[in-house]
Amino acid sequence: MNTLEQLTVGEYVANDFRTAALFSKYGIDFCCKGNRTLEEVCAKKDINPTDLENEIQAILETKSDHAIDFKSWSPSLLIEYIVEKHHSYVEEKTPLILQFLDKLCKVHGERHPELFEINSLFKLSAGDLAQHMKKEELILFPFIQKMVKAQKENQSIQEPHFGTVENPIAMMQDEHTVEGERFATIATLTDGFTPPEDACSTYRVAFQMLKEFEQDLHKHIHLENNILFPKAIELQANFV
Repeated sequence: MNTLEQLTVGEYVANDFRTAALFSKYGIDFCCKGNRTLEEVCAKKDINPTDLENEIQAILETKSDHAIDFKSWSPSLLIEYIVEKHHSYVEEKTPLILQFLDKLCKVHGERHPELFEINSLFKLSAGDLAQHMKKEELILFPFIQKMVKAQKENQSIQEPHFGTVENPIAMMQDEHTVEGERFATIATLTDGFTPPEDACSTYRVAFQMLKEFEQDLHKHIHLENNILFPKAIELQANFV
């Protein structure tokens, strides 16, 4: 492999989000485990590294006017986008999915007992994500915004009660990993969010919503782990 292997999976997606679809096709986690190299993921997934490298190169060489360069965004803009788009999405979709899954368990649970585990896992995600997002909105994100403001005004900042910004970031990343693994289990239980042959309309809609929820979660975590958090750590270095 050539110089492409020097980048991590997360860095590829941070540089060009179009590569996310390619990694998803191969079942490669680019958000929670985005710190791995191509060589590492190819060995793990038994993928021909040359084939994957060629596919990545083809994407990178294809021009796109619609790709958003999130990496060029300021931490403040990233935070606003994450809260307005991804946090709001979770808050909006969670109760609907919970309602659908409860109904599926009552109607189809006897023939499809895996629905009870899917429902249980999603309820855990719903509760944990709600707490996770509040910690970001009330603690981590305001501190990052405070650093941005202080840098613009050439002022110092008082050390926060949590020490360095790496501490809450590490906690958020650990929680991201838990959610990523939990949804990987849901994906397995649903056969890749594929409804069974006897699925009714509600069944199909619920699985489609779960699939879209996972896709949004992957992008949500990617923006934080691979773009916002590194920017925050770099920003704090100015105040040491």
